[in-house]
Order: sequence, then structure tokens, then C-alpha cells
Amino acid sequence: MSIRTLLLIIIALPALVLGGAWVLGLKIPVPEWGRDYVVRFLLEPEPIEVELPDIQGPDDPTRPLIVIDAGHGGRDPGSVVEGANGRDILEKDIVLALTLALRDELLREGGIRVALTRDDDRIVPLGERPEIARQLGADLFLSIHADSAGERSDVEGASIYTLSTEASSEAAARFAERENAADRLNGITIEGQSEEVSTILVELSQQRTQEDATQFSALIEREGEGRIRFHPQARRSAVLAVLRAPDVPGVLFESGFVTNDADRARLTTDEGRREYAEVLARAIRVYFARRAEP
Repeated sequence: MSIRTLLLIIIALPALVLGGAWVLGLKIPVPEWGRDYVVRFLLEPEPIEVELPDIQGPDDPTRPLIVIDAGHGGRDPGSVVEGANGRDILEKDIVLALTLALRDELLREGGIRVALTRDDDRIVPLGERPEIARQLGADLFLSIHADSAGERSDVEGASIYTLSTEASSEAAARFAERENAADRLNGITIEGQSEEVSTILVELSQQRTQEDATQFSALIEREGEGRIRFHPQARRSAVLAVLRAPDVPGVLFESGFVTNDADRARLTTDEGRREYAEVLARAIRVYFARRAEP
């Protein structure tokens, strides 16, 4: 519904109500001055201007579309750990390679359209990532990351985040705070929605798409059982800015810990990435197949 149509309804509705009451001989009490008779309407904000990526796969708009988001990029490295050869291993490189592997797997199997928020080493502001999915009319949004446990090398395993107004644990809250601060830490300022609108969008997202996102996260865990290692608390929720698209189900897949030797080995080899890609591609296909059922 356009803003013009909404305004016409707002103006015309009271007149129709008063006219009908007059015809029927009904009396409508008039509010007294000083009372708080205020009606508030939330109008959808103007969309953020973003550079939309190409859509790959079938040239058929009826086919489902997933937008895959490789976290961080450019001057934002994400989590960093020193490798065995003394060179830094960067989260942004790990998740980009994993994203490309997943894209290739989906395109190889066919039937699903794919778009990437980035396919090279560049920074994409947090607000633009879910907006790309919205403006492309995506059916699903998947953001891929890799975590860090600081000095603890024993923490390992993948986890799956969905959006919530409250974090599922202290660890989830810390993770969300760190991820949401990426723009500020990298000197990016985007004119966007007010905090009030952002909060409302979170609520809308929960009402309309949270169930779908939860189903998709369960499929990732199911398809990955016995194939990839999960954290003991695999499914989590937090207030994550990258998942704040009110009309696109979104999941953040934390593929593992760069600070853990076993996770890092899986994430930095072709064989390991192929395993992740096959698991995620299978979960995506099952999700869309279920959505297509009558």
C-alpha cells in the first residue's frame, strides 16, 4: 500500500464513520480537550540506496532466491588469528571462500537463484546487507561468519543464530554486540532508520518471518548432524542488525571458531568447505521444497 493511499484512508475513514452515524441517528462522544486522543501510524521508511548484485542461476523469477552474505570484508577483517606460518588468518577470507563454495554447490545442482552481498574483498555496511535481500525480493537470507573465543582454543563448533529482541545467552549477547559494532569500528556512517523504527522492524520480523527462520535453522542442524561439528548450544538468538529485514527470513550461520585448531582446519581446506557447502545447500533445498508444498 502506497503512502498516498494510506493517507486517503486516514482522511476518509472518519468522514465515513461520522456520516454513517448521522444517517443512523447515533451520537458519537466528542473527546474533551486535554485528553490523550492520539493515533500513531508507522510509515515504512525510504529504502537505503544499495548496489544490487547480479542474480545467478535459472532465468526464471518464479524460482526461489537466496541471498548469501559473507560477513565482514575490506578493511573489516572480522576475527583474526595467527596461522602456523606466521601469517594472519582472517575471518573475512574464510567466510568468503565458504560463501563461494556454497554458491557453486547451489548453482551446480540447479533450480535455485543465488545472489551474494559480496563476492570479493570489499566492505558492505551492515544496513545494506539485509536491504539487498529485501530489494531483490529474496525468499531467504543467510549470513555466514566465523567466531573467535579469544585466548580459549578449546571452544569449537558451529552455531546458528536467528533474530530476537533478547539474546538467548550471555555469549550470544556478546557476539551480537561485537557484530553490530562493525560499522562504527570501521568508521562507516549510514543515514538510516531511527532507533524506534529499527525496534519496530525487529518486532515485525519476529511476527512475520521468525517461524520460517527458525525452521531453516533447525534444518541446518539436522542436515549437519554427523557431518559438521556443532557447538553444544548450536541454536541461538540475539539482536543482530544483519538479520533485521522484516519480510525476509534470515539466519546467521557461525561456521566455527578460528581460534580452534580443528575448526580452523575444516574451514581453510577445500574438503572442509565442500562439507559445509553440501550441508547448507541441502538445508536450503529442503526449506524451499517445504515452502513449495501445497
